[in-house]
Amino acid sequence: VQLQASGGGLVQAGGSLRLSCAASGSTTYSINAIGWHRQAPGKQRELVAGINWGGGTKYADSVKGRFTISRDNAKNTVYLQMNSLKPEDTAVYYCGSRSGSAIVSVPSAWDYWGQGTQVTVSS
Repeated sequence: VQLQASGGGLVQAGGSLRLSCAASGSTTYSINAIGWHRQAPGKQRELVAGINWGGGTKYADSVKGRFTISRDNAKNTVYLQMNSLKPEDTAVYYCGSRSGSAIVSVPSAWDYWGQGTQVTVSS
């Protein structure tokens, strides 16, 4: 499985960005969940939002009501729409996939990772 993350950038507080995570490879059939995680300098990687192939979603409390995760089955792509961005959302955002359907917070539970995309929110 290869994951390609894109869509990061520099935005002012209150603005929006949409991140994309495209899955490819011969074993994408093994994916049952994709999650967006972020890591700010000096902090641990944290789960921001995840979606499983049963349609279940999970969000960190800090982004509920502002971020929306969705999936395009035909394109093997998961999106993270981020609205009302805050400076504290600044981080490198990674998408990860796992064969299990549970959307778990522990980074070691995710099987594959994309390369990360920088999101910077200025005040």
